[in-house]
Amino acid sequence: MDVLRLDTRRADFDAQLTALLDRAPETNADTVRIVDDIIANIRARGDAALLEYTNRFDRRDLTDAAALEVPRAQWQAAWESLPADLRSALEAAATRIRAYAEHQKIAPFEYADELGNRLGQQVTPLDRVGLYVPGGKAAYPSSVLMNAIPARVAGVEQIIMVVPAPGGELNPAVLGAAHLAGVDRIFTVGGAQAVAALAYGTHTIPSVDKIVGPGNAFVAAAKRAVFGRVGIDSIAGPSEIVVVCDGHTDPDWVAMDLFSQAEHGEDSEAILITPDAAFIERVAEAMERRVTTLPRETMIRTAIANRGALILTRDLDEALRVSNHIAPEHLELSIDNPRAWLPKVRHAGAIFLGRHAPEAFGDYCAGPNHVLPTARAARFSNPLGVYEFQKRSSLIDCTPEGAKPLAAIAGCIADAEGLQAHAQSARDRG
Repeated sequence: MDVLRLDTRRADFDAQLTALLDRAPETNADTVRIVDDIIANIRARGDAALLEYTNRFDRRDLTDAAALEVPRAQWQAAWESLPADLRSALEAAATRIRAYAEHQKIAPFEYADELGNRLGQQVTPLDRVGLYVPGGKAAYPSSVLMNAIPARVAGVEQIIMVVPAPGGELNPAVLGAAHLAGVDRIFTVGGAQAVAALAYGTHTIPSVDKIVGPGNAFVAAAKRAVFGRVGIDSIAGPSEIVVVCDGHTDPDWVAMDLFSQAEHGEDSEAILITPDAAFIERVAEAMERRVTTLPRETMIRTAIANRGALILTRDLDEALRVSNHIAPEHLELSIDNPRAWLPKVRHAGAIFLGRHAPEAFGDYCAGPNHVLPTARAARFSNPLGVYEFQKRSSLIDCTPEGAKPLAAIAGCIADAEGLQAHAQSARDRG
């Protein structure tokens, strides 16, 4: 299998690693121009533009925007049509995701300062959230659960889901997951036009306060463009996995863990970091042997050739330093006593501890969210969670006596900033 070999002992290691990490595609000018035109058209013409784009891009022939909404009875029928084992699996995953999300709620607080004033934080949920679900080549009921359940746990009043339906076809598992997760309304629209409709509203689709969920380059560009009008979760990039291994894990397991992300797309990133040179060869052999058993062999081979690497380090300490630089979406610590090494991990979206916690568990049913920062964004951002659907408001409650010392402090600082109205407003309370 064509896979890059890197060695931290080589003088060109840093340059090679930088080149590997810089391969993530950027949104190009043509995409931005197209998206800007779509957004402007949706804002100007609403449902009429939405129908035109839906008919053009999704090969449909709709004349009434009301037909974009999926009747609730269709969700129920889709859920009941699913095989019993899939329904049970989705229910089990939803239960675990909900249980984890319940632990994430941000708590309000209040306290009294030394002057008798009360300060604190009020927490409220967002009113309405838009959930974008990809359609077309793949169906992701797991993404419906991961996005909708935390919003529901947060107390969001209304969840609006948009999903493209090429040729009018909808995946029953996606509809079933929406039924299970508590989505309120579903519209069969996709692409930048769906993002624009959620951000600005049309007669048929209500505007939302925040848009979450992954999509293609046009969806990503549209989310960038509407940010500020609405909130967004993140700009999702290609999938990533780093496996840090001490050489004692079954190489077949490691190979398949790398493939679990490579099969998402040709630009996915899959990297093994280990201080064991012989283990690298065993994993390389397992990769070549096991890839032939997978339906997405061609895609996996392309991803590994484009953005895969087997990295040899001096020791595990250095392996974790390299991993921290990469700041991967998913990090597997496939080593003895992984908790002892956990304090050395500074940057990763999700951390999988030990040899029996593969990334695939996180994608579906472990409980923590699978919507994670990519493209080194784990250096400064977080997984999707309940907190993404809650707002914090500061509380300031001053007594007449407690206001006097603050008036003097605020007035002095306001004078220094040249803001006399601020200063007088403060001193009026003194």
